Amino acid sequence: MNVAARSILAVAVATGFISLVGAIAVYSGAYNVAADEPHTRAVYALLETASVRSIAVRADALRVPADLGDEARIRQGAGNYAAMCMGCHLAPGMEPTELSKGLYPAPPALTRKTVSAGEAFWVIKHGIKASGMPAWGGSMGDDYIWNLAAFLQQLPKLDRPKYEALVAASGGHSHGGGETDGHAHAAEAMDHDGATPRDHAGHDATSEASDPSPARSATPHTHADGKPHAHASAATPRQSTSSQNRPAADNHADMAQPATPAKSSSTTEDSHEHQH
Repeated sequence: MNVAARSILAVAVATGFISLVGAIAVYSGAYNVAADEPHTRAVYALLETASVRSIAVRADALRVPADLGDEARIRQGAGNYAAMCMGCHLAPGMEPTELSKGLYPAPPALTRKTVSAGEAFWVIKHGIKASGMPAWGGSMGDDYIWNLAAFLQQLPKLDRPKYEALVAASGGHSHGGGETDGHAHAAEAMDHDGATPRDHAGHDATSEASDPSPARSATPHTHADGKPHAHASAATPRQSTSSQNRPAADNHADMAQPATPAKSSSTTEDSHEHQH
């Protein structure tokens, strides 16, 4: 057997052995896929190389718009970055979040790393398998993705005031349809890392506390039977109506005008029942 044949045989044997070991590790469950347990060096190097080369080859085929330096593009991209990307990739002056610390591989801090426009576009549109990076192309048009890529070219150059000014001027989370409620819409949405918390509907949490509707000013109490009930606040005006005009379905309509002589408060509370 000549040298070339022996070399080919050796490679085939080694490849077969590695495949066998890999199959045993996979099917036995020995390989730990937990996000808090890093890959082995060999596995990480393989996955990282595959990711880098896959993105680079596909990004090279893209035609990058010539006007990515346009201020309107950058400003519009800033709003979507604050709403959709900041929680993982952070903002100037922002500490790591619970989400960014919990992901593996760790998402790059884009305030300190410049990604080429073509690669940024491709990754934003298509995502990366098993990395936590979503494919936003399903809900965001290409123009909006290029706006995000344009903003990313400027992000490492921004300090916190400049970043917040861009986000405030951007119009917030807007990309032509498919937007999801509950995203942050401006720089103040940075939560405990330097922002004002907002509820899931996108309005200030304090707005509910200031709602003057009767349902919010009601006074709750518990009857002797253990059932809780809330009467409308005395400050809420009630329009008097005769019993003939009251809807039959209103089980509480007579509460404001008792048909029997008044009893002591304790007797009244203990004797009348509500059905819900």
